[in-house]
Amino acid sequence: MSNRMRVFAVVVNWNGGEDNLACVRSLLDQGLAPAQVVFVDNASRDGSTEAVEAAFPGLTVLRNARNLGYGHGNNRGIEAALEAGAEAVFLANNDLVLPAGALAALEAALEARPEVGIVGPRVLYRDEPSMVWAAGGWLTFRHNLTTLRGHREPDGPEWQTSLDVDFVPGAAMLVRRAVFERAGLLDGEYFAYHEDADFCLAASEAGFGVACIGAVSALHRTHAATGGGYNPRRKYMLGVNTVWFLRRHGTPVRWLRFVLFDVLSLLPLLLLEACRGRARAVLAKARGMYDGLRGRRVTAETVERGA
Repeated sequence: MSNRMRVFAVVVNWNGGEDNLACVRSLLDQGLAPAQVVFVDNASRDGSTEAVEAAFPGLTVLRNARNLGYGHGNNRGIEAALEAGAEAVFLANNDLVLPAGALAALEAALEARPEVGIVGPRVLYRDEPSMVWAAGGWLTFRHNLTTLRGHREPDGPEWQTSLDVDFVPGAAMLVRRAVFERAGLLDGEYFAYHEDADFCLAASEAGFGVACIGAVSALHRTHAATGGGYNPRRKYMLGVNTVWFLRRHGTPVRWLRFVLFDVLSLLPLLLLEACRGRARAVLAKARGMYDGLRGRRVTAETVERGA
């Protein structure tokens, strides 16, 4: 690491099981010293943090007394990394695996463009690596606010080039130190979902570019901590946080898009998903929107009870 940017990685765990082991191992294989991997535990009860400590002595391990969520959990790790002299911080979901050389390639991309503050790889499904999960993303302010570029498309040259984007998912995000100093940390009040898009937007407003480095890949087991895909817990959280995102960044046009593409689509969506046995997820999203409009937030209890 002597000729490279001083990078720390932050991994947040909440009952992540054995996924943590593969994630941390892949980070150490990038050339990071154990102390440069900040492992933040959000009050897990499955023994996963103890397993990580046993397998990888020397990690920087921080334990929270309760589940602080994605944002506050990462912020604690980011603060520790910055205090230790990090020039950049790599945020990695605990179900993420980086191929050999991926982090060095992201660092090189960041160093090559001083105006860019955040870069991320194209992210493939860990269980289906021929398919793209996200090659960056766009803020559309339509259905669920954001669109993952290349989502569920076969991997190929279209997704393997670099492109400036609105945001890169927090599952794999390398952030220059100056971004935290000028734009601040993540908004932990989201608890889970949309804080990565919010953070990238704040970085953009502070004058930093955001880019997907498509030549670099990562493997991600999506939504492992919240149950995956189209489930009531995840849809509730998205509903709540969509409203809070608009509270911060909304304009009349953006609120109108929310009404047209999210609110007015709920009834036909409910009828469609009822035929698929997923009506509860649609109802949970509607409840999330309602709760967001009346000022409620996602909490650890939301995650525990599954919305």
